[in-house]
Amino acid sequence: MYNLGISCYYHDSAAALLKDGHVIAAVEEERFSRKKFDDDFPHKAIQWCLDEAKIMPDQIDSVAFYDKPVLKFDRLLDNYIAVAPRGLYSFLDVIPKWIHKRLWIKEDIKKSLKGFKGEIIFPEHHLSHAAHAFYTSSFDESAILTIDGVGEWSTTSIGYARNNSVKITNDIRWPHSLGFFYSAFTYFLGFKVNEGEYKLMGLSSYGKPKYYDLIMEKLIDVKDDGSIHLNMEYFAFTYDKVMTSKKFSELFGIQPKTKDEKTLQIHFDIGASAQKVLEDVILKMVNHIHTKTKMKNICIGGGVALNGVSNYKILKEGPFENVHIPPSPGDAGSAVGAAQYLYYVYHKNPKDTSDNTQLIQENVYVGPSYSNEEIKLFLDSKNISYESFDETALLKKTAQLIADGNVVGWYQGKMEWGPRALGNRSILADPRNAEMKDILNKKIKHRESFRPFAPSIMEEYVSDYFEMDIPSPYMLMVAKVKQPEKIPAVTHVDGTGRLQSVSRNSNPLYYNLINEFYKITNIPVIINTSMNVMGEPIVNTPAQAYNMILKTDMDCIVLGNNIIFADMK
Repeated sequence: MYNLGISCYYHDSAAALLKDGHVIAAVEEERFSRKKFDDDFPHKAIQWCLDEAKIMPDQIDSVAFYDKPVLKFDRLLDNYIAVAPRGLYSFLDVIPKWIHKRLWIKEDIKKSLKGFKGEIIFPEHHLSHAAHAFYTSSFDESAILTIDGVGEWSTTSIGYARNNSVKITNDIRWPHSLGFFYSAFTYFLGFKVNEGEYKLMGLSSYGKPKYYDLIMEKLIDVKDDGSIHLNMEYFAFTYDKVMTSKKFSELFGIQPKTKDEKTLQIHFDIGASAQKVLEDVILKMVNHIHTKTKMKNICIGGGVALNGVSNYKILKEGPFENVHIPPSPGDAGSAVGAAQYLYYVYHKNPKDTSDNTQLIQENVYVGPSYSNEEIKLFLDSKNISYESFDETALLKKTAQLIADGNVVGWYQGKMEWGPRALGNRSILADPRNAEMKDILNKKIKHRESFRPFAPSIMEEYVSDYFEMDIPSPYMLMVAKVKQPEKIPAVTHVDGTGRLQSVSRNSNPLYYNLINEFYKITNIPVIINTSMNVMGEPIVNTPAQAYNMILKTDMDCIVLGNNIIFADMK
């Protein structure tokens, strides 16, 4: 049985193909269009999924779209009526897009899948999030928490899942959104909404939560169960293209920060305050869910689940024994989630409780790949000089290059699913060099100086270097570093690191590379950041990967079994 999942028209459009419940292909549209956070219909992503599986549209049994467009449109109309006459300009911008395009998603799917004769279903947005969170876990049963900006009406949902059943029991509804609360601060501090929330998380570490009490008094009412009520006098997202009102600016005594404006201490402190509110609210939610469900496991989805600082707090201070967050908890991941809902819940197939190794492999390494022969064909066609190695020599050479202070591109196997490179489309460097963070930000990534970099660590050494005793394979936990003096380049200003644990079985090649670095340096950790520059998606093709060495100060790039050095360009 083949099931296709699709997400689009808001942000992070994507497509995913399941065969008998297993993810065999999944990719974001941006990886083909080269438009970061592309929200258009994922024609290219769908076609790649079909090509990867070597099937035609008529072999797909059913398709799931990640939300209910008609219900979302209903919410938009109700909202504009409620805020009128404010919101006229927003109404005139948004509604035509829905009338001419977004309401006709079923027709778009049929046009894209000529010959498809199966059923198309539309699970609710938060059910897609919930399904993705649960069916990427190894749990037999679990409590469920999903938090984002908004789906149709829900902004937060709680419930539980068992086998092939996912139930939402309670929700928080528009406009009272913890996701939009955080996005409002994202906007106010000079970042782009739906793109810059992770930047706010990094920035917050430089400040103190001086405005916590003010926020709790004026902006948000939080109940003991974690339910929230926003004071909408301070927010503008219901009627305007901006997130905050004039009253919001007056509260903090500053105007919204512009992109090029210098970041001041007040910006750091406001960010720290918003982050602490987010963490405390989610912890209240988690405690309430545990009291209500009495379960030992919790699965968390929705875009807010990308906040690794909050995730770590749930793990360390929350009541659940086990916490699972999928590799792509946001809207792109809901393409997989919609297909999983279709297969397990709608078609009532039993949940596969595979071991974690298999789950990591089939939920991460499922994107486009190029063989070593295809890579060589590209290099030879462009007369690019390179050196080729067998696998053993390649690993030793690359590890030594990293240990010697080189910034190394690492392009191997199948592209990762989700927003972060996890060892196949990565830029690697030495974590022992305290200056490497600034080098990478300035000369390679071309991004803000405060942005931290993630450590990839051999799984068996996680508890030696971090205050954590469980794996973190998806780079979704920000934990305290135990030995910051040994790995200063991946230790953030607050003494934390957003780690990726790497097991021998889930990604053998990447694990073996880190192991070779460990043999040389006695440090089982390397810096891992996505192979892209600011404003661009992660590279897809060998040509795009090679271009990284042309437009950055990267020292070399490993394409398959071949190394291209900067001085060979």
